[in-house]
Amino acid sequence: MKLVRLALPAVVAVFAVSAHADDLRQLVAQRVAAEYPSLDALYKDFHAHPELSLMETATAAKLAGELRAAGCEVTENFGGTGVVAVMRNGPGPVLMVRSELDALPVEEATGLPYASTVKTKDLTGRETAVMHACGHDIHLTCLVGTARTMAAMKDRWSGTLIFIGQPAEERLLGSRAMLAAGLYQKFPKPDFVVALHDDSIHAAGTVAVAPGAVTSNADTVEVTVRGVGGHGSTPHVTKDPVLLAARIVVALQTIVSRETDPREPCVRSMIPRSPPACAAPSSARSAPPP
Repeated sequence: MKLVRLALPAVVAVFAVSAHADDLRQLVAQRVAAEYPSLDALYKDFHAHPELSLMETATAAKLAGELRAAGCEVTENFGGTGVVAVMRNGPGPVLMVRSELDALPVEEATGLPYASTVKTKDLTGRETAVMHACGHDIHLTCLVGTARTMAAMKDRWSGTLIFIGQPAEERLLGSRAMLAAGLYQKFPKPDFVVALHDDSIHAAGTVAVAPGAVTSNADTVEVTVRGVGGHGSTPHVTKDPVLLAARIVVALQTIVSRETDPREPCVRSMIPRSPPACAAPSSARSAPPP
C-alpha cells in the first residue's frame, strides 16, 4: 500500500511552505517512512472490516479516533455517519481533503491474509458479503497519513485543513447528506478541495494529476417492468416484460450513441434486478429471467 504519500504534495503545495522543494520532499518522505508501519496496519484493519453504505459506524469511529489523535477538532455523525475534522494552523487558505467510508456488497476471493470475511444484512434485510473492492480503505489510510504528516510539519505551513470522511459514496447519498447538514455553513468553506482515487489503469508507482473534475457524477433511476402472462396461442393479449425491457434498453442506449455530443463524456449502464416478491405472477413464457 504505497499511496499514503500521494495526497501530500498537493496538500503542501496549497500552503506557503518555508522550505526548499527538495528539502520538503525529503522531509515528507522521512515522515511517511516513519508512519508507514502503523499506516500499513491501519489499512489492513480497514480492509478486513468493511461496512456498507449508510452503515459505516465502526469505520467512521475508527477514522474519527485517528484524526483526533493527529490533533484535529473532530465532529462525528455529520450527515449520517460522516466525519469532519478541522486542523487549524494560523491564517492562510482553507483546504479540504476528502475520503470515503463505505465498501461494496462483494465477496472477496483474493486469498490475502487480511481478506474480508464479513457478512452482514443490508438495509433491506438481505444477507450479503462485504468488501473494500473500490479502494476506499486505501483512501482512508491516505487521509490519516496526510493528517499525521501535516500535524508534524506545522512549522512549515499556515492555514486550515479540513478532513472529510464521506459516507455512502457508492450510493451517491453521502455528499448530499453532508451538504444538507450544513457542511459549508458550520465549518470553514474551503478555497480548494483535494481528493485521490486508486485505479487499475495506471501502473503502480504512477501518479496522474488533473485540475477540475476527474471522475464523473452519477445519477440512478430504477425502472420496474411488470408483465401480464397468457397462453402461447394468444401472445397479443400478454405483456411480455422481457421484450419490453429489451426495447427500453435499446431506447435508453441511443441517448448516448445518437443524442449526446460525442465530445461530452457520457456513460449509461443498465443493471438488471430480480423482480420484487410481490410482483404479479406471469406465465413461463413472459416471466423475467432470474
